[in-house]
Amino acid sequence: MDITLQQPAHARLITAEERDVPVPVTLRYLSTDPLAVHLDFPPEVCLDGEALSWTFARSLLQEGVRGPAGSGDVHIWPCGRARTVLELHSPFGLALLQFDTAALRRFLLRSYAVVAAGEEDVADAVEQGLSSLFDGV
Repeated sequence: MDITLQQPAHARLITAEERDVPVPVTLRYLSTDPLAVHLDFPPEVCLDGEALSWTFARSLLQEGVRGPAGSGDVHIWPCGRARTVLELHSPFGLALLQFDTAALRRFLLRSYAVVAAGEEDVADAVEQGLSSLFDGV
């Protein structure tokens, strides 16, 4: 059975002027994509006015709520006991988002209730990834 978890989350965008701007996001987990988590931004907060989704490893989020983690486009680290920072890099710049750590942990617990750590069907995930890359070739 395919299961999708969605959890609204309130993020704070940290600006260059050291202001916090509230940003509504949705954390999403799909049992059909068990190694990943998705961070969905609504159109009204995106520069081009179109919805945007960032996808990264669920294990990266798990590591990042405990200590600094990440390389490449996504970095995550705790900021005190109650907050976690996500740093997202794109060709257009970077975004620093601050989340309530308890909300991220709740989301992770719910995702592990759907597919436990170590129980992910990696072969299926690889097959789906290759299919999407080579679809129509």
